[in-house]
Amino acid sequence: MFAAATKSFVKQVGDGGRLVPVPSLSEADKYQPLSLVVKKKRCFLFPRYKFTSTPFTLKDILLGDREIAAGISSYQLLNYEDESDVSLYGRRGNHIVNDVGINVAGSDSIAVKASFGVVTKHEVEISTLLKEITTRKINFDHSLIRQSRNSRKAVLCVVMESIRTTRQCSLSVHAGIRGEAMRFHFMDEQNPRGRDKAIVFPAHTTIAFSVFELFIYLDGAFDLCVTSVSKGGFEREETATFALLYRLRNILFERNRRVMDAISRSQLYLDDLFSDYYDKPLSMTDISLKEGTHIRVNLLNHNIPKGPCILCGMGNFKRETVYGCFQCSVDGQKYVRLHAVPCFDVWHKRMK
Repeated sequence: MFAAATKSFVKQVGDGGRLVPVPSLSEADKYQPLSLVVKKKRCFLFPRYKFTSTPFTLKDILLGDREIAAGISSYQLLNYEDESDVSLYGRRGNHIVNDVGINVAGSDSIAVKASFGVVTKHEVEISTLLKEITTRKINFDHSLIRQSRNSRKAVLCVVMESIRTTRQCSLSVHAGIRGEAMRFHFMDEQNPRGRDKAIVFPAHTTIAFSVFELFIYLDGAFDLCVTSVSKGGFEREETATFALLYRLRNILFERNRRVMDAISRSQLYLDDLFSDYYDKPLSMTDISLKEGTHIRVNLLNHNIPKGPCILCGMGNFKRETVYGCFQCSVDGQKYVRLHAVPCFDVWHKRMK
């Protein structure tokens, strides 16, 4: 009966599907702000999730004894009074009958009246909480964390807001026959005992709540899933490995891009040198044939193997040559490899 009333309240208030009705009166005090609940999907046939209360709060599963300095604001939400007819042939009607044990002999419907009065909304200041948890870590030795971690279907959630009553409230159910011109036509002379049920519950009873899921990393850090797109749970080792490989892949791609840019710039420089060489007359560029200049030699005759040219052998293609110059030296090497044409002349023109 209480569950039916809270479901009806959530259905009428709405809140974009974030509100969850409190399932039973005995657990109403366990859905307070910063309390922990477990969200679990029933099965693939039921799209809705089941929320189970726990005796713990967010502080209980964190390392250290420091309190969570997140304020809780409250304000009046609305004045709620509801009277509705429920068919006995529907799922909700059957649930109410089984819940309260009302006598439905000769009846086809039941009337449910919920009088909550003024209800208030109590919510955690999200911005303050997000700043608070940046330096906090999860205690993996806590029993709730161990049990939730072993279940891939269970997700830990934090209650972020709760809706409570402000006065003593009542719920009443009456079985009757649906009339043509009025809501119910009650036949008092045929009314056996047990056709009416009523309960009264105290003020400050939680009737609905909303949660944020927790995503917990392997190092104990955690995030609040403040949007419906992000999902909670525990980071798995295979997920962490994949993320590491993805980061390494991006680093390698960036390094390769930089290397290719450097090679491209070097190639453009060499292209400019060679084009400048070919654009000029031979008499101005063939320095090696002039008297007193360095001499081209075949390095193979001096037992020096073929290797990359010092000018054009460092580009996209490793251009190799057997020619060089003994009069030049680079990095302690007593010779340099240079193509006979045009690298030999371009090199000595620059050196000159």
